[in-house]
Amino acid sequence: MSNEIEIGRGKRGRRAYTFDDIAVVPSRRTRTPSDVSTSWQIDAYHQEIPVLAAPMDSVMSPATAIELGRLGGIGVLDLEGLWTRYEDPAPLLEEISTIPSGDATRRMQELYAAPIVPDLITQRIREIREAGVPVAGALSPQRTQELWRTVVGAGVDLFVIRGTTVSAEHVSSSAEPLNLKRFIYELDVPVIVGGASTYTAALHLMRTGAAGVLVGFGGGAAQTTRITLGIHAPMATSVADVAAARRDYMDESGGRYVHVIADGSVGRSGDLVKAIACGADAVMLGAALARAVEAPGRGWHWGSEAHHPDLPRGERVRVGTVGTMEEILFGPGGRADGTLNIIGALRKAMATTGFSDVKEFQRVEVVVSPYDPR
Repeated sequence: MSNEIEIGRGKRGRRAYTFDDIAVVPSRRTRTPSDVSTSWQIDAYHQEIPVLAAPMDSVMSPATAIELGRLGGIGVLDLEGLWTRYEDPAPLLEEISTIPSGDATRRMQELYAAPIVPDLITQRIREIREAGVPVAGALSPQRTQELWRTVVGAGVDLFVIRGTTVSAEHVSSSAEPLNLKRFIYELDVPVIVGGASTYTAALHLMRTGAAGVLVGFGGGAAQTTRITLGIHAPMATSVADVAAARRDYMDESGGRYVHVIADGSVGRSGDLVKAIACGADAVMLGAALARAVEAPGRGWHWGSEAHHPDLPRGERVRVGTVGTMEEILFGPGGRADGTLNIIGALRKAMATTGFSDVKEFQRVEVVVSPYDPR
């Protein structure tokens, strides 16, 4: 049965759903929450919670990456951010938090115009590694060929190639594009790559040998991509489509499993629950962790789209501060808005629907039930 609808006589569109459009349905069985496991494993790294932190300066510093690692997740540092452009970015982060709204984009463009210093990449990665937690760093596809040797040489455990959208078939008449398949094959560390938002794009990325695929388009809560480019990826449909690509790729490859990581629109605990219900193995959190007391953004949140030198398609947004990173992940929760104890909420949802681990929970029943909390 087709889910296409007619937009006009000359155009049809496929119906797609956001996380707000769906809900998880209880089943015949329930469990005790303490009996539920929220752990997952990617390559050799077994983590207690299915959470990666988005490589955004408002979310991740070396210190917060270490803290998230201590709590059982994986912090991904933006290796093109302020931490690799300035020896001490703390005064600049403070400045960004105080810039008047009308001046924020232009001032951030100026700050991020400073060159990336390879020695600082090495220094930041070493700092995280010495703390004894998994080290993950992110580059854009445009910078990967220039800086990957520095990143790998510094001892990164997980290499993340993250862009607004990443394809295995980039075409350029002006520059030699990154050959993802050859690059990943020659690398000695697992690679997570994305974003991808369709079955076909994700399947092609999986064929490059990636260990994980990021599902999403743009920068989540801080992006204006739909306004500036007219492009949007409703996340419930995107995650389910990429999960289908994972299933088919397993058959095609003789059993190779590629992890699906929802990256975008996972701002509260219910979004995390529904991302996994649609087929994600883990989620990449931005705004949710930007609300932490320790977050470098001091209650503000922005991504690389917000300071693009030619076409900004994001903005600095106020997300506020709700608690420590530990309280955001594990509680106790003093608010009923899904911003605190998000792992406790996942555990409760899994127990309420009778599933014992994350992989099982991907099979939970969902319904289309649009909801506007406002």
